[in-house]
Amino acid sequence: QVQLVESGGGLVQPGGSLRLSCAASRNIFSIYTMGWYRQAPGKQRELVASITSDGSTNYADSEKGRFTISRDNAKNAVYLQMNSLKPEDTAVYYCNARYFLVEYWGKGTLVTVSS
Repeated sequence: QVQLVESGGGLVQPGGSLRLSCAASRNIFSIYTMGWYRQAPGKQRELVASITSDGSTNYADSEKGRFTISRDNAKNAVYLQMNSLKPEDTAVYYCNARYFLVEYWGKGTLVTVSS
């Protein structure tokens, strides 16, 4: 079993930045694809960004150029740097770890973009 714990959410003004962190309870980055998803009120959960075990990244079109996913294998952590935040980025952000059919989720961290 793997526990994922997100942190770094909060209230930020439009145009601001936040950095989300996800810590894993054990070293899984060598084989797991790590991802950030978000779920806004009344909407389905959607992929924001992911990073594979070999470092390949993937972003949703609306986040390209604004968000950056990265990881620190030594710290068993994955990060999401979010810049130029918009009100529509308001959501609960979830960390995900996936290896074939095995999948783990964190409990989420709330990001609110509002003036």
